Amino acid sequence: MDTKKIPTNTITRDIKTLAEPTGNIYKSVVVLYKRANQIAIAEKKELTKKLEDFKSDRDTMEEVFENREQIEISKYYERQPKPDLVAIAEFENGELTYRDAVSE
Repeated sequence: MDTKKIPTNTITRDIKTLAEPTGNIYKSVVVLYKRANQIAIAEKKELTKKLEDFKSDRDTMEEVFENREQIEISKYYERQPKPDLVAIAEFENGELTYRDAVSE
């Protein structure tokens, strides 16, 4: 999904339109929660992997210094839309697939 089209601020949404695909607002919220959690975990893994390159074996207060590349990477992730906003945009655009668990 193109993250440039996703707003970075929270916007007011009509809960009736969010409830339409599932028929229930609570089901919609669960779908959104689970997708936002998936996105957050993926971003966390990606960020951790990139920041591991800057890890040093010696961690004393005197040797800790700021690395410009590390700061730029962190700022990039801070500017990204929040996972819940990405999940809502995917849900509204019909890009999410979900299914109800069937109890037998």
